[in-house]
Amino acid sequence: MLTYRAPTRDISFILTKVLNASGCLGRDGLSDDLIEGVVSEIGRLCENELTPINRDGDEIGCELIDGVVRTPPGFKDAFRSFANGGWIGMCLDAEDGGQGLPEVLNVALHEMIMSACLSFGDYIGLPQAAAKTLAHHASGELRGLYVPNLATGRWGATMCMTEPSCGTDLGLIATSAKQLSDGRYTVNGTKIFISGGDQDITENIVHLVLARLEGAPAGIKGLSLFVCPKFVPNESGGIGDRNAVRPVRLEKKMGYHGISTCEMVFDGAAAWLVGEPNRGLAAMFTMVNTARLLVALQGLGAAEAAYQNAAHYARERLQGRSLNGPLFASQKADPLIVHPDVRRILLGARAFVEGGRALALWLGLQIDLSESGQTDEARTAASDFAALLTPVVKSMFSDLGFETCNSCMQVWGGHGYIRDNGMEQLVRDCRIAQIQEGANGIQALDLLGRKITAENGRAWGAFKNLVRSDLDASAHLDEIKEWSARLLCALESVDVATRDILQRAQHDRNELGSAGVDYLRAFGLVALGWMWVRIVSAALAGDDKARRSEKLAVARFFFARELPKVEGHLVVAQSGADVLMALPSEMV
Repeated sequence: MLTYRAPTRDISFILTKVLNASGCLGRDGLSDDLIEGVVSEIGRLCENELTPINRDGDEIGCELIDGVVRTPPGFKDAFRSFANGGWIGMCLDAEDGGQGLPEVLNVALHEMIMSACLSFGDYIGLPQAAAKTLAHHASGELRGLYVPNLATGRWGATMCMTEPSCGTDLGLIATSAKQLSDGRYTVNGTKIFISGGDQDITENIVHLVLARLEGAPAGIKGLSLFVCPKFVPNESGGIGDRNAVRPVRLEKKMGYHGISTCEMVFDGAAAWLVGEPNRGLAAMFTMVNTARLLVALQGLGAAEAAYQNAAHYARERLQGRSLNGPLFASQKADPLIVHPDVRRILLGARAFVEGGRALALWLGLQIDLSESGQTDEARTAASDFAALLTPVVKSMFSDLGFETCNSCMQVWGGHGYIRDNGMEQLVRDCRIAQIQEGANGIQALDLLGRKITAENGRAWGAFKNLVRSDLDASAHLDEIKEWSARLLCALESVDVATRDILQRAQHDRNELGSAGVDYLRAFGLVALGWMWVRIVSAALAGDDKARRSEKLAVARFFFARELPKVEGHLVVAQSGADVLMALPSEMV
């Protein structure tokens, strides 16, 4: 059975020493002590409330009984603990029922949730994302009614986009909406793969639905966003009549069993327009981009849990002898941890998890600064960075999360394949992250086709300058001079490849799709290397000798074993679209 110890010490180190979150944000009352206290409390909650229910979430899962979804044992109580602690609305303004804490702390919250019980995360993340979306785009009346109820955990939420014939191509959405004489709307259609589509955790569920008004333009330009509650609020804001929306099926999934994944039917359901007609996709993408970061944290959190359990097993399991002769002569065999290939797996996991943690928290900090930066220039730069790095983090973290869980299962040998030990659950649970909120191939196309070129490459240029600046700042540190030089070369290689791919794409747009996945991984490895330079720099500046030794050792592994993969990915990315497209479709 899986165990989990929240890495609060490392998260606090990243936030306070590597990123200097309190200094960057400059908020009244936000201090290193507050950050460490929040992280510690969240870690305690995840260990005590979520780890014990993870197994039942997988083995028992959700059930659809008489039109209502029943969640696994313990999920309702755990949700209430998070709601009562104010963690659902932690980043919302106090006037909306929140605590006014920065988004970067929400990143820490969700990493730990995903490690302790991955399938629980959407029950927290969806109302957070819905509240943020409504706070930004809804009218004052809608905001006043819905956002506080979402922030306090009284009401849950969903994001209703996908349909039986419409996945990534949202222009194919067929769900329709019609305006009534009293200003309300009715919604008709079917949505599938809806996380949390129904549940018995909250008293109401707020569905945010993309639909097409009568006479609206075809494609994505004709989509509007509607709020469609499970129970229509009465005049006092309480629970009123049941709305004409219902779950008709629970999907049977590979993993991720603790979250209800529903097919939902809207049969003339009462709804209210959010924002302007035919501008729904822009509003919905506030929720989508929030969700993409949370999906990245599914991969990161699962990898942390996999690493912890694999490392513990490798220290305890006796198997074989060291290649240089017995190290524990009094025992019948040496522990697995003495074997180089086991070390390769564990150090690879740790290099991703600790570097990825820093990158995810840095991205959360950019989201904060995009709203609270002291100048227009600072807010624009942070917004650019958030847009540029979101597809990188979503795609790479979900890929590496799955790869890490799979390789850590290998450490357990045959015992990893046995359900009782829990390692195979991590593999099954985190596999969804590579698919949901935009499959990873789409993220790669978004990065190379949109984000890199936006505003004449402004964000990409700023990112390169930021990395170079940090490398210059650490140039005096003897311990990392060589690593910084390698990273600078890798950054320049990505820059050259960027220009080459974009130039060829002017004649054949398939070059973007052909190069995208490998280009994104190369970009992501450079970003992880940048974080490792910052991590080691902060560790060297501190007086914790054990941390310094550990960080130097893991960074050494990263720069020797992971960063060199950049060149291989770029060779593939620049191999040309014809390699993929020359064979006729009927012969593929």
